[in-house]
Amino acid sequence: MTTHRELDTTDAAAKTPDQAQPWDELGLKEHEYTRIRDILGRRPTNSELAMYSVMWSEHCSYKSSKAHLRQFGQKAPASDALLVGMGENAGVVDIGNGLAVTFKVESHNHPSYVEPYQGAATGVGGIVRDILAMGARPVAVMDPLRFGPMDADDTKRVLPGVVAGVGGYGNCLGLPNIGGEVVFDPSYAANPLVNALCVGVMRHEDIHLASASGVGNKVVLFGARTGGDGIGGASILASESFDDSKSSKRPSVQVGDPFMEKVLIECCLELFERRLVDGIQDLGAAGISCATSELASNGDGGMHVDLETVLLRDPTLTPGEILMSESQERMMGVVTPENLDAFLAVTGKWDVETAVIGEVTGTGRLVIDWHGETIVDVDPRTVAHEGPVYERPYARPAWQDELQAASPSALPRPSTGAELRDTLLRMLASPNLASKAWVTDQYDRYVLGNTVLAQPEDAGVLRLDESSGLGVAVSTDGNGRYTKLDPYTGAQLALAEAYRNVATTGARPLAVTDCLNFGSPEDPAVMWQFAEAVRGLADACQVLGTPVTGGNVSLYNQTGEAAILPTPVVGVLGVLDDVGRRIPQGFREPGQVIYLLGETGDEFGGSEWAWVTHGHLGGMPPSVDLDAERELAEILVNASRDGLVDAAHDVSDGGVAQALAEAVLRHGTGARVWVPDGVDPFVFLFSESQARAIVSVPRSEEVRFTDMCTARRFGHQRIGVVDDGGVLDVQNVLAVGVDELRNAHESTLPAVFDA
Repeated sequence: MTTHRELDTTDAAAKTPDQAQPWDELGLKEHEYTRIRDILGRRPTNSELAMYSVMWSEHCSYKSSKAHLRQFGQKAPASDALLVGMGENAGVVDIGNGLAVTFKVESHNHPSYVEPYQGAATGVGGIVRDILAMGARPVAVMDPLRFGPMDADDTKRVLPGVVAGVGGYGNCLGLPNIGGEVVFDPSYAANPLVNALCVGVMRHEDIHLASASGVGNKVVLFGARTGGDGIGGASILASESFDDSKSSKRPSVQVGDPFMEKVLIECCLELFERRLVDGIQDLGAAGISCATSELASNGDGGMHVDLETVLLRDPTLTPGEILMSESQERMMGVVTPENLDAFLAVTGKWDVETAVIGEVTGTGRLVIDWHGETIVDVDPRTVAHEGPVYERPYARPAWQDELQAASPSALPRPSTGAELRDTLLRMLASPNLASKAWVTDQYDRYVLGNTVLAQPEDAGVLRLDESSGLGVAVSTDGNGRYTKLDPYTGAQLALAEAYRNVATTGARPLAVTDCLNFGSPEDPAVMWQFAEAVRGLADACQVLGTPVTGGNVSLYNQTGEAAILPTPVVGVLGVLDDVGRRIPQGFREPGQVIYLLGETGDEFGGSEWAWVTHGHLGGMPPSVDLDAERELAEILVNASRDGLVDAAHDVSDGGVAQALAEAVLRHGTGARVWVPDGVDPFVFLFSESQARAIVSVPRSEEVRFTDMCTARRFGHQRIGVVDDGGVLDVQNVLAVGVDELRNAHESTLPAVFDA
C-alpha cells in the first residue's frame, strides 16, 4: 500500500498501466486481477485493489458456492411467515402479534484458531451487529463449536480461549446464551469450527434494510474508531487453507470491545425508534469496503465518500488499510439532511463517536476521495454483487464406495447385561455425549429474564411477549460423521434433528438458517460433498416447509490436504404461542408412563457407539424419513398445546440409552424401562434411528395421547415408568444408579480442562 505522499489516484492509475501491484498477496487470482482491469478499463488504484480483494474473497463473495446456494431460493417452500429472505444481513419471520424475529448463524473459524479469545468474541459481536442492522433488539445468542481431540494439547489451548471469548463477549452484552453444541473430532484439529447464532426481535414496522437511497442523504460512520486490527482478517483468513509457509494467510485478528458494542446497540435502537435512519449496515468482514459498496449497490447506486473524515485510532493507516480494516463495533447509516442534527444528538447522548463521511449520489458510481483526490471510482455492484462465480469441478470421491461398504454390522456388540451396562457408562462419559456444563456454566443463560429453557435442553426457548406468552424455540445441529458417509443424507439429518429438537419443546418449526463448514472448494471431492449437502438441505426444507432465511458458507477449513468432516450446521427457529406450555426434557413426576415414539431399526453407521467403542466410521448413516419427522413434530406440538406430555427428549446421538440417562439426570429421578418384545436390547438402547423421541405422559392423559398417535398411525410404544428410586433400571438387562450416571456424565470435561 502507498503512503499519503505516494497516493495512488485514479488519474495516476490511468497514466501508469504497467505498474506492478500485489494482487496475489491480497488473495486474488491472476484472472481475477485481469477481470478487475477489464471492468475499470485501467489498472485499479491500490485502494480499489484493496476493496476488490476483500469483497471478492471467498468469505465475502461466496464465489465457489453461489451456483449451488441458488437452490435455497429455487426450492423454497411457500411461507406466509417469511418477511425478509436471503440477501440481507439476516432473515426475518413473522411470529404473530405484530412481532417479527430475525436470526442467523455465521462462522469465525480461522480467526478463532489464530487467536481463540478474540476470534470467538468478535464472532459473537459480528453476528449480533447483523441482527441489530435489521432493526431488531438482539435477545439471545447460541454457539455451535467443534474442536480436535479433547485431550490434544492444541485443543487445550483453543477450547478454553474460545469458550472464554464467547462467554466474555456475550455476558458483557447482557445476552443469554441459550444453546449450541460442543463436538470433538480429530478432523477439527487446527481447524476448529466457531459458529455463532443470534436472535433478535422487533415490530414489523421496524425492519431496516441495508441500502443507500435518496440523493443528498448523508453517509454516517459511527461507533468505535477504525484501527489496524483485523486488516484482511475474516475476509482473507477465511478464504484459503492454512499454510504455515505463507505468513499472509495469518493476518491480524479483530479485537472486540463488548462494552462499546452494548452502547452501540442501545444507541442504534433509539435511532430506530425515532425513525432517524433510512438505511443501515454493520461493519464486519471487509469493513468500510463492504459497507459502502453494499449500501450503494442496494440503493440508488451512487455514493461519494471523503475517506479522510473517518475517525482513526491509528493515524498512520493508508487509505487501502482504512478500507480493509475490520475493526469491530462500527455501523454505517444513511440519514436525511433534515434528520442529521437529531441523529448526531442521539449518538452524542450515548457518547458514540460519529463522523459524516459522505453522501448518496445519483451517479451510479462509488467514488472515494482522500484529501480531495479520487482514489476509488467504481460501479459498486461490481465490487459487492458481481464478483466471480465459479462452477468448481466436483466428483464423488473414489473412496466413498469403500467407506460406505465398511458397515459397522461386523463389529463385536455387547450382549450381556454387564457389557451393556459398561457400554452405557462409557458412552455417557465420552467427549461428545458427556455433559458440557464445564462450557455452558461460563455463559449467562438467564440474563434479561426471558429465558424459559436453555442448555442442556433440546432447544433454547425465549419469551418475547410478556402479556401473551408468545415465544420462540431455537436449536442448532449437525453431524459431520453422518455427512461424510453420505453428504446428501447427512445435511438432511442435521435439519431433521434441529427441527425435532424445536418440536420437542412444543414449538412449531418455522424457518432455517445454516452455516456450511467444508474444506477446500478446489478439491473436487470436497466440492462434491458441498454440492450434495446443499442439494439435500434444499430438498428437505422443501418437504418440511421451512425456508432457508440466510446463513453463511465457510470453506477452506483444512490444513494442507487434511479437510474437516463436512459439517453443515443447521439452525431451526420455531414458534410457541404460550411458552408456559413448553415441554422440558427431564422426567419429573414419578408414576408417569414413558413412551418411545417412532420406529427403531438396526442403524449404527456413523453412530457414537461405533466411534466411541471401536473408532469406526463407515457404512451408511441412519435413514431419513421427512414425513415421519413432520408427523412426530405435529404430535409433539399438539401434545404441548393440550397438556398431554410432561417431558420430551429427542432420540439422536447415543440412542435411547443416552436420551433416558439425560432425562433422569435432569431432575435426579429414576426410571423403570423394559425392552419391547422381540427387540435386541443392544439395538433398542443404542441405535440412532431418526424421527424418534421419548416422552413422559401423566396417567390421566395416557388414553388421549395414545389415541392421537394411533389416529396419525405413528409408532408408539410404552417402554417404562418414571419412579423416584434414583436408578435407571432397564429390567432384566442393566441397572445404574443416578449418582453413578452423573459421575460418568459430568466428570469428563472438568478432568481435562480443569487440569
